[in-house]
Amino acid sequence: MSDNSLQPFSAPTPARTEATLFRLFLEGRSASTIRAYRSDVEDLADFLSTDSASAIKGLLSNGVGAANELVLRYRNNLMQRGMKPASVNRRMATIRSLVAFARTVGAVDFEIAVRGVRSIPYRDTRGPGTDGVRGMLLQLTRRGDDKAARDTALIRLMFDLALRCSEVVTLDVAHVDLATFCIHVVRKGRSERERLTLPSPTARSVEAWLAVRRSDPGPLFLNFDRAGKGHRLTTNGVYRIVRQLGLQIGRKVRPHGLRHAAVTAALTLTNGDVRTVAKFSSHRSIQTVLIYDDNRSDVAGDVARLVAESI
Repeated sequence: MSDNSLQPFSAPTPARTEATLFRLFLEGRSASTIRAYRSDVEDLADFLSTDSASAIKGLLSNGVGAANELVLRYRNNLMQRGMKPASVNRRMATIRSLVAFARTVGAVDFEIAVRGVRSIPYRDTRGPGTDGVRGMLLQLTRRGDDKAARDTALIRLMFDLALRCSEVVTLDVAHVDLATFCIHVVRKGRSERERLTLPSPTARSVEAWLAVRRSDPGPLFLNFDRAGKGHRLTTNGVYRIVRQLGLQIGRKVRPHGLRHAAVTAALTLTNGDVRTVAKFSSHRSIQTVLIYDDNRSDVAGDVARLVAESI
């Protein structure tokens, strides 16, 4: 039997709980999810002035009351540090998921009752808008260098197909088939690649980049920076590219803002067909797309105007 084979999990014991449980908790998840979970647990450990393994042990070993008290104190600390509600809630979700997993495998007999904090989801669902994206692409056309070819394909994929940053950076050349105008992407929360159709403008931008990059096997998007030249472009690299292009047109733009802009544009172009747009954007919940639609059409503002004009 190999060292990596899974052994039956028994009641918590020193070392085994903090090492084996966390490994099993992370197993089978995407690289980006693993990074996020590790980061969240490390932040909890910093709060407790200890290491990650000891933080997990302290969370699980002292019973339901102590665990919930610890999480409550940690949540309050996050808020005192000025962390945004969405970030606080993400860390709370990680801790709840970890303890729920521990209960599933019989390491504890409780779950965390502490909830996240109230927040307004999706405050900005418009992103830079189609005008902003058009302006960013115009900046790249004027540049016309090799980096511009890469960045044009990058922007096109994130806007035209509403791809997330993490979905774009994991693409390899082998995942692109220009002969059939398609690309194979692992969407968020999925484990297998999904075939997506490339619109003609998008395919042309990818083709232009491949003419520069060449079709050698490996990552589709490569780093041009001196430190990481020739290696896979990272999510941080994409963030810097998009932010810089946004500044050039006088706007503050994040990679996810391109996805917001794409979903909003899709709703406008389909007359608010939320089901169709949910398939386009790979949103599992129609309710999420409805938030985009409400913000796009400013329903509350329309009603406010009707009320104001009624007197």
